[in-house]
Amino acid sequence: MMKNPLMKTLILNLLLAVSSVAQAEPAKPNLIVILADDLGYGDLGCYGAKYPTPALDQMAAEGFRSTDLISAANVCTPARAALLTGRYPGRAGLPTYRSPDKQDHYGLHPDEVTIAELLKPAGYRSLAVGKWHLGFRMEGAHPMDQGFDGYFGLPYNYSTKHDPWNQALFRDREMIAKKVKFPHITPRYNEEVVKFIENQSADQPFFIYMAHQIAHSPIAPGKAFLGKSKHGKYADFVTELDDSVGQVLQALRDNGLDENTLVVFLADNGPAKAGSAGLLAGSKYTTMEGGHRVAGIFRWPGRIPAGRVSDVTLSSMDLLPLFCDLAGVALPGDRTIDGKNIRDVVLGQDAESPHDFLYYYNGLNLQAVRQGKWKLHLPRTKADQPYWGQVSRNRSFVELDQPFLVNLERDIGETKNVASNYPEVVATLLKEADRIRAELGDASQAGTDRRPYWRDENLAD
Repeated sequence: MMKNPLMKTLILNLLLAVSSVAQAEPAKPNLIVILADDLGYGDLGCYGAKYPTPALDQMAAEGFRSTDLISAANVCTPARAALLTGRYPGRAGLPTYRSPDKQDHYGLHPDEVTIAELLKPAGYRSLAVGKWHLGFRMEGAHPMDQGFDGYFGLPYNYSTKHDPWNQALFRDREMIAKKVKFPHITPRYNEEVVKFIENQSADQPFFIYMAHQIAHSPIAPGKAFLGKSKHGKYADFVTELDDSVGQVLQALRDNGLDENTLVVFLADNGPAKAGSAGLLAGSKYTTMEGGHRVAGIFRWPGRIPAGRVSDVTLSSMDLLPLFCDLAGVALPGDRTIDGKNIRDVVLGQDAESPHDFLYYYNGLNLQAVRQGKWKLHLPRTKADQPYWGQVSRNRSFVELDQPFLVNLERDIGETKNVASNYPEVVATLLKEADRIRAELGDASQAGTDRRPYWRDENLAD
């Protein structure tokens, strides 16, 4: 029994201090990524669409809306690989999209480390819902081999042609419907995510990666949304996407999780034929801004100041370092992480981009280098292009015989070549292009840090 009253008082005070610190330490936030497919920069009300998208518009009003968020790729597979690994697609071994008949041999390498894997040691429970498109039948590429505790969705794009798995719905590793009807998909995704949120313990943080089929073809909104936008079927489709976001946000409110959850909404790349890139040139499949610049909204009540609109240049790869920082997880030290920690930018404490340079690849071909407001399109031929890049799409360069420099602050449509006026800028960006080619490769060189296509030498350069 302790008889020294002074010592007893000191110990009690110490215990109270420790308890106070423990109580003051904030809980790890829940993290949700909602990824739209082929959504144009101009397809939301808060980005200038002629129709409202009330849930996303409100989400932007309550948080942070980026006007300069750059996806690391202009097509589905590489864009998703970059987002989940924080690395340029070439580093992650998925620089290009492969058709369904190649899916058995092309997927996310098991040595790559995803957001879900990094969050797991911090106690996070992770769920992937929706389109995976990063390999599914291939050993090691399934979502549950890449750190997710559960999966619900379609492995690839929805299609009635090619691989019969393109209509198949899976739970974890089991096919639960061989031919799901497309209008049923989004409601099923919504149910899965809402149910997951409802069943969470307040003591365990979670990470949800919700990758929509919308607005990729087929453009087929559910019956309840047909005609709702009054601006055509594509706008109806986007309205259904918006409704889905609203259901997720409402589930957080209903379950008392709103103030401890960061929700990020973005698109994988620019629009296909039906969508709009707004004032941007180009679209999906191009390295114009319309192919890479996407909508990006961050919402975290009480932590992210409301109503912020920011032109700070960000990357889709920044989500991994941001989430790791918020979860108290160290970044892997055995590989290059191209994403940067944007915590201070998103929380309103910094207004400077963490990126010195950004690189715009079209498949294996390095086509542009950006530094701040300056973007240099590099010379290219048709032979350099992936198959999807060999046609002109909305004022995009197919072939270019000399460097084309644009000032994005003055010429967001990338119409005027000012290379002759700024030779020193061109020289700097050409030098950086040579440096990154040596590291990440190009159409005619492999690069020292580009992961070879896994388990299929016939798919190599």
